[in-house]
Formats: sequence, structure tokens, C-alpha cells
Amino acid sequence: MNLMKSTTALALALTVLGATSARADMEAARAFLDERIQRSALTREEQEAEMQWFVDAAQPFQGMEIKVVSETIPVHEYESQVLAPAFTAITGITVTHDLIGEGDVVERLQTQMQSGENIYDAYVNDSDLIGTHWRYQQARSLTDWMAGEGASVTSPTLNLDDFIGIQFTTGPDGELYQLPDQQFANLYWFRYDWFTDAKNMADFEAEYGYPLGVPVNWAAYEDIAKFFTGRDLSHMGVEGEVFGHMDYGKKDPSLGWRFTDAWMSMAGMGDVGEPNGLPVDEWGIRVNEASQPVGSCVARGGATNDAAAVYAIEKYVEWLGAYAPPAAAGMTFSESGPIPAQGQVAQQMFMYTTFVPSLVEPGIPVMNEDGTPRWRLAPSPHGAYWQEGMKVGYQDVGSWTIMESTPVDRAQAAWLYAQFVTSMTVDVEKAHAGLTFIRESTINHESFTERAPLLGGLVEFYRSPDRVRWSPTGTNIPDYPRLAQLWWQNIGDASSGAKTAQEALDALCEQQEEVLARLERSGVQGDLGPVLNEEQDPQVWLDEPGAPVAELADERGTPETVNYDELIQSWQTPSAN
Repeated sequence: MNLMKSTTALALALTVLGATSARADMEAARAFLDERIQRSALTREEQEAEMQWFVDAAQPFQGMEIKVVSETIPVHEYESQVLAPAFTAITGITVTHDLIGEGDVVERLQTQMQSGENIYDAYVNDSDLIGTHWRYQQARSLTDWMAGEGASVTSPTLNLDDFIGIQFTTGPDGELYQLPDQQFANLYWFRYDWFTDAKNMADFEAEYGYPLGVPVNWAAYEDIAKFFTGRDLSHMGVEGEVFGHMDYGKKDPSLGWRFTDAWMSMAGMGDVGEPNGLPVDEWGIRVNEASQPVGSCVARGGATNDAAAVYAIEKYVEWLGAYAPPAAAGMTFSESGPIPAQGQVAQQMFMYTTFVPSLVEPGIPVMNEDGTPRWRLAPSPHGAYWQEGMKVGYQDVGSWTIMESTPVDRAQAAWLYAQFVTSMTVDVEKAHAGLTFIRESTINHESFTERAPLLGGLVEFYRSPDRVRWSPTGTNIPDYPRLAQLWWQNIGDASSGAKTAQEALDALCEQQEEVLARLERSGVQGDLGPVLNEEQDPQVWLDEPGAPVAELADERGTPETVNYDELIQSWQTPSAN
């Protein structure tokens, strides 16, 4: 994505207008609208009115410098390189928008929570931390903020009802703690051209006895991975080695969310329940009726080390070694994401759709000359332990979070920036740049109706009522920063072969319970904090309905596929509410 050419042009325009000085400037706003906003859910008159509000609201903060932070993905690059300079010129508030790794964002946030030092004035922080923010009460309740100290800097055109992820950023107490800034799902990705090739279809059915198509379950995914790995596709003009699967395995913070981002629930670990399993969620943590965490290991009623969890890790390790490019084992999330665009991968169990921009670049092997994709997106298949009603996939909701430790005036200025980069004026253009959606009005914009055929099912997914079945980590997790770091360290041991899946998960659940026990002893989360169950013979819990579960006699099941073109019809419906 080339942002620099247009960004430079905008900067020159603003300089000519004298808008680079630290003062609110409506002329700078008009220059920004002329240069950058070609598509919007608002009319030009409405855009100017919204910008005029920002100019006026920013008057008390002239010359202030603020710092905000987010992870490094295309949509935030757009904000940092295009929207932050525009906001500075329009409002007179100088904003530095830092881009760092997601693990680093969580670490900075944790440090601010522990020290009370104001490291950043606002964070784009995943809604996965909603359970943390609700329990610790160190993130400002935006509900209270907008009615109180933030009222004078809350836009009358914010339109919270237009946001699609508000339910994920609201605590069980009904308070809004975070404002969605970007949202993306993980979906099944595959080479539609390879799957619909007559020779490939005939050869697959002859070998496996059922049609080549979108896998409904992991057994079919595994067969397809085996079929394409090492396959000669020269009849399609594909040269070089081909692989049936893509993933990543480096012992890195990104390896943790690879699993908590619904891989475990897709395998069938946890309980039935949407948006998250209840009482046992996709981290394997059980809560009681008061939403207090009571255990992670099977002996306390958790599922982090039960048979479904072991199966999930074993399949991950097996497929990574057998069907993915050899280099994948040493890659991180950000390194592996663009690999399918190189044209040698048949499918990926879940593709974080934040990587779609890298898959639609002109001239790459996975794109046709007419700009249409050779790939498609579909629901991810589920594992042998999965049951109807369980969580089906993950949706990332990166959201603006303002800490209580941030001084009020700096929080007010940062809140203005958060609203600017999520405003209806800019959101359609931002969504086209990053292909992450936060507003209903953006999803339904005519420009995305026009672009939909070029995005392989992404728009259809976000317009479908099915969208709400993909969800972030829920409120069972009382301290995301502390617990998340345990996942990548322990899963890394399984990924490297240092431990078996069972050994790694036994260690993981025990360490999670150590954190829960420390929180319980400290009392820092009050009545919302953990109250651990007493340990029992694991069989007591295995005999109970729901999670945790014992090992199935058949962990493969009957492979099943569906025709993509029939499947996509279920997404051709009016947008979800």
C-alpha cells in the first residue's frame, strides 16, 4: 500500500495553506477533504460540519503534544501516516501515533497499569482485554467519560449505534470501556482457481472419495493439505514447490494469540456459547455464576489441558511440520501473513483478514489480470470435538482505550484524535486502505458494493448476519497481559518439540492457575476476581456435561466439504445489526 505519494501531496497543500502551525484551521480541513476524502458516508456539507466541530472543540488544546500507540498493521499505518498529520494540521494538537508490535502494546499498557505512569495518552488496545479493564477499573469508562469530563470533547456525530463491535467493548456492567477503531476476522482462505480446476477436482475425488471443496471439518482440511503438498500444478502454469497449509511457529508473543484467537474453540475446546463458551471459554478458564474465574486445569473444572485442547495442539504441530513451507516454523504472525500472496499455498485454516491488503496487490500470483482474486474466504472448518453452538471463529476489535492514569486534558485531546480517525467523514476511506470495518454505514457504502467482487467474500461476510458469530476473547479472562504471555511460552515448547502437547498444556494451565491464585490472594479485583475451586479427581469433571471433555475414540470423523459458490449464498443477505 503506497500511502506516501498522497500523504506528501497533502502535506504540501497544508504547508501552502499555512496549516502546519499549531492552531486549529478549517482551511486545513478543507484541504484534507479535497485531497483524501473521495468516498464517505457523509455528504461534503456534513463532512465540513463534522470537521468544524473538531476545529472548535480543539481550541483549548492549541499547541499540546500527545502520544498514542497501536500495533503495526495496514489500517494503523494509514492512521499514522495520513490521518495523524491531517489531525495535527486541522486541530493544532500535535499527535505522534507510534506503531509497534501487538505484544509491545500490551506490555506498555501493563506497565502503565502497574506504575501509574502515563506512558501513552491513548492505546488502540484489543477488546480481548475487556475482562481486564472491567475488573481492574484502570481504563476509563467511556460511558461515564462522555457524560462527564469528556462531554465537551465528545462529537455530536460520533454515532455509537453505527459501530459494529460495541458489544465486544462493553463490560458485564453495561459500561463502554473501549471505542472500536478497526475490526477483522479470521476466516478460511483457499485458492479458488486450484479448487475448481477440473484435473485437481477429478484427482482429489478419485483419491479421497468425496468432492474437493471448502472443508467443513478438520479431517477434510487435512486431506486437502496432504493432496496439495508437493503436487505438480504445472498444468495450471504454477512452477515450484506447492504446500497444502500455512501457519507459523516461532516462539514469540504472536504465537499465543494464534491459539487464544479461537483455534482452541474451533477444535472444540470449551463450552457451547456465543459470543464465548460459558462457563468454560476458549482459553479453558471456567467461571462461576458471578463471572469469577474458578479454574483452568481439568482438576478444577477448566479445560486448558483436556483432550480437546491436546488434540488442537497436536494437529497444529502435525500440520505445521508436514504440510507448511519449512520456513513457517520460524515465522511470526506478521512474517507469515503475506506468504500466501506469493502463490505457492493452497489453503490456510484461518487467515486474519487484516492481511487481505497484501493479497489484492496488482500483479501478484494470486490475482488475475482483471483485478479479481484467484482466492476466496469462507468459514473456517471445525475440529472433532466441536459441537453446534460453540464459538466458530475469532474477530479482532482493536479499540481506543484511555487509562485513568492519563491526565484529563491529555485524555481529552487524545479522545478527539480517537474520534477523528473513527469518524464517519474518514471511515470509508480508511476502510478501503486497511480493509477493516467498524461502521455499519461503511460496510453498506456503495463503494464496497462495487469493490466486493475484488475482495473474495470479505464484504459479503461483513454484510452477513453470520458476522456476529465471530467474536474476540470474552470476559472470563481477568488479566490478559499476565495470562497471554503464558500461552506463547508454553505453546512454543510444543511447537519446537521440547514438550508434548499434553506436557505443554499441563504446564500452561498450572501457570494460569498460579496467576488466578495470586489475584485471589491480593483481592485487587474485589468481588470480580478469581475464587479457585478445590482440586478434585479430574474424572469428576469429565463425568459432568460440557467442558472439560475426555478423549474421543475417533478424533478424525468423516471428512466433509461444501461447494463454495453454494456456501457464499448464505452470506448474500442484508447486513447484520
